Amino acid sequence: MNRLITASAVALVASLSAAHAKTDIQWWHAMGGELGAKLEEIVKGFNDSQDDYNVIPSYKGTYPETMTAAIAAFRAKEQPAIVQVFEVGTGTMMAAEGAIVPVYQLMQDNDVQFDQNAFLPAVVGYYTDTDGNMLSMPFNSSTPILYYNKDVFEKAGLDPEQPPKTWGEMEEFSKKIMESGAASCGFTTGWISWIQTENFSAWHNQPIGTNQNGFGGLDSELTLNGPAQVQHWTTLKKWADEGIFKYGGPVGGDNAPPMFYSQECAMIMNSSASRAGVMANAQDFEVGFGMLPYYDDIEGAPQNSIIGGATLWVLSGKSDEEYAGTAKFFEYLSSPEVQADWHQFSGYLPITQAAYDLGKEQNYYSENPGAEVGLQQITLNAPTENSKGLRFGNYVQIRGIIDEEFEQLLSGAKDAQGALDGVVERGNKLIQEFAAQNQ
Repeated sequence: MNRLITASAVALVASLSAAHAKTDIQWWHAMGGELGAKLEEIVKGFNDSQDDYNVIPSYKGTYPETMTAAIAAFRAKEQPAIVQVFEVGTGTMMAAEGAIVPVYQLMQDNDVQFDQNAFLPAVVGYYTDTDGNMLSMPFNSSTPILYYNKDVFEKAGLDPEQPPKTWGEMEEFSKKIMESGAASCGFTTGWISWIQTENFSAWHNQPIGTNQNGFGGLDSELTLNGPAQVQHWTTLKKWADEGIFKYGGPVGGDNAPPMFYSQECAMIMNSSASRAGVMANAQDFEVGFGMLPYYDDIEGAPQNSIIGGATLWVLSGKSDEEYAGTAKFFEYLSSPEVQADWHQFSGYLPITQAAYDLGKEQNYYSENPGAEVGLQQITLNAPTENSKGLRFGNYVQIRGIIDEEFEQLLSGAKDAQGALDGVVERGNKLIQEFAAQNQ
């Protein structure tokens, strides 16, 4: 009898466990290091907050690697429910009809409260269709800012509370720093493409393409070989030859941060989301924060910077339960508490006004000078057609071309006009190929 009772109890427990088994939701992402650890903490918070769903985050490498892995998995019918795609992949994802479930539709189908107007306009505008519907869920939106070494500034006789505002001051400050021996290099930068070409153009209210930088249709063309961009690349080459500027390498410029952390270079332009890494690695000096420099002889500057980072796309072919859980997870992710915590830890922008307001209530910005710089910069002026972002097909590959042509410039094989002409010629072929495939 006891054995029968025991067996029945085991069977009952097993059946109850099966009845309450959580639905797994796979999320492929590109967040490593401190950001990846924080992401996993956020996921654990959601998983612990309810009994129905279990989000499983999986790191898949860089943004391009994660996107490539998701496309391959979709073709093999082994795709995750959620994939993190960087902003320049938006055009590719939008064109993948049948492969995605638009976020506005996901939330509507699952009766989850969702107000697009709650999101910051500078963020949400990048990820909507022509009817204004949000296609993907903003998660980590950033913009490039200037970080500088206050200790080096002081040693060079510069005011440590005053970062350079113009490119002229960047040169002036760099020369003082190098001549004083406070550092051997003035500045370095991450992302020649994102920061020194795309954001440079927006910051100076210059177009980089036709049709509102590609927002107006697939038949767009690059035009980033204009006078302002040529002036800037010419000047960067001159400063590289003089040792004022040191190149950080292709793609994200991974060699740039170590030059700043070691105090070889006094300044670095990089993502606002580098804040966590900067604060973790710059242990031996005090860090200052400033807006991107601008050329004061270019009319319309400074305008506003544009976002980078990534959003979360929902892939088709999953179960109703997985979609219900994804909608609940997105609701959790965009809550003011989660967003404010993520923003304050990482340096990514708060994606909602409520998260920004919560940070103010918590006195975060008054207690952390410089933490508001990215927000102030991206909202400095109302975006124009030149400064609301970009949307071109095959732009992931085009960024690679920008790096290649910039290296041609640095090597002396091309001048700035020739290098940027090369970007336009090679890039437009890729845009035309994408348009032909997605008409």
